[in-house]
Amino acid sequence: MLVKNFHDLPQELQCEEVCPYFEILNQRRTSLLCKSIFDRVIAAGMLIVLSPVFLVLAIMIKRDSEGEVFFRQTRVTQYGRTFGIYKFRTMVKNAESLGAQVTSQNDMRVTKVGNMLRSCRLDELPQLINILLGDMSFVGTRPEVPRYVAAYTNEMKATLLLPAGVTSVASIAYKDEDQLLQNAKNVDEVYINEVLPGKMAWNLKSIKEFSFLQDIKTMIDTVLAVLR
Repeated sequence: MLVKNFHDLPQELQCEEVCPYFEILNQRRTSLLCKSIFDRVIAAGMLIVLSPVFLVLAIMIKRDSEGEVFFRQTRVTQYGRTFGIYKFRTMVKNAESLGAQVTSQNDMRVTKVGNMLRSCRLDELPQLINILLGDMSFVGTRPEVPRYVAAYTNEMKATLLLPAGVTSVASIAYKDEDQLLQNAKNVDEVYINEVLPGKMAWNLKSIKEFSFLQDIKTMIDTVLAVLR
């Protein structure tokens, strides 16, 4: 939940660019409470129902390539707190040491099963665990790695007022993000300077328009986007 007073925020968020976003969310605490309850209840139910799917995908991943079933990476969530995000592993073992922090189209590190999981967004399913733990929400700014968060402008830091999300309006708009990076000589540099500002503009707009019902709409739009 959102802290009660602006001055209770971490020091790096106590800037004039973040203040208007805090005031918007402060007036919508009922929606924030509904969002929090909805996240935990639905995540718990989905983990139970989808447990057979988790088992099948785990077997497919292990048979396809060497490495663990789950991939964990340090990301940043509400108030700048770091956490370990859960995903099904879609890349070769030790992929992070072999390339950029984001994935471009035709990335040679992606496995055969991993490519299938990514195309259907099934690699994101384990994030239900993160939602249940309170690290994430169904809808919110996608959690970035610390090095990308370090590049945030003061206004971008407003996205850290809420838990990171599995999906967002920005995620839908940039669902083919890997295609934008496929010809980049320096993927990290292009992501920070060209892709990230565009995504954050969507995320900041979503905070201004935040409501629990808007979150539900974003979830439905995400499912439709994946099906398309």
